Amino acid sequence: AWQRVLMKKCRDCGVLFASSPFDLAAVEELDRLNVPFFKIASYETDDCRLLKAVGATGKPIIISTGNSDLKMGGEALDILRKAGGREIILLHCVSQYPAVYRDLNLRAMATLKEKFKLPVGFSDHTLTALSAIAAVALGACVIEKHFTLNKKQVGPDHPFSLEPDELKEFIVDIRETELALGSDAKKVLDSEKENFRLARRSLHAARDIKKGTKITAEMLIVKRPGLGIKSKYERKVVGRFAKKDIKADQWITEEMI
Repeated sequence: AWQRVLMKKCRDCGVLFASSPFDLAAVEELDRLNVPFFKIASYETDDCRLLKAVGATGKPIIISTGNSDLKMGGEALDILRKAGGREIILLHCVSQYPAVYRDLNLRAMATLKEKFKLPVGFSDHTLTALSAIAAVALGACVIEKHFTLNKKQVGPDHPFSLEPDELKEFIVDIRETELALGSDAKKVLDSEKENFRLARRSLHAARDIKKGTKITAEMLIVKRPGLGIKSKYERKVVGRFAKKDIKADQWITEEMI
């Protein structure tokens, strides 16, 4: 009875609503509600009837792979695909509540992605945001996290779930991680350019150099700021003549020689 109410509330808040079916009646009910996608829980991945019913809806599917190996995951995918399932995301998952770091094996996400050629995410049952952030850095496109209004409520999931303020911080951490990942380009950024000019080094006069003086290496020093000729061009400067008086500590530019 809550499904329709929850779905409307989610729509009002701009949230996609979905629910995990555990029997055929639930699949039919959710399909009638026109949920945007189905979520299959880890322990349902060997329920062939359920998988066939979900696949037959033609809706996108997120499937957890906790308590499964590659063979079991592959069998579940075969059933979904043969039934009509096409848009599928795999969630790496450790069915331990709460899960501990030494058992997470987040690198298994890469194994799933390579083996099945599908987008991969992470179902996080740990007590902090650390593992989810690491999963995003490793390429997770979906993060699942349990959510509660109060950790002290009665029930098996509440103690390791996030309360509202924690969930907000959790999402911010993930979004900032995505921002920090950026692109694979290695270049000088606009935000770095001022420091690039000031903190880099260039050729300066080690002492006063009079106009007409032939410049020697001893007359030069490399120091900040980087507003003069770069030190890699020192050999092109040595042996040239000063076109004007150059004061000690002044950076040397091409116009001066």
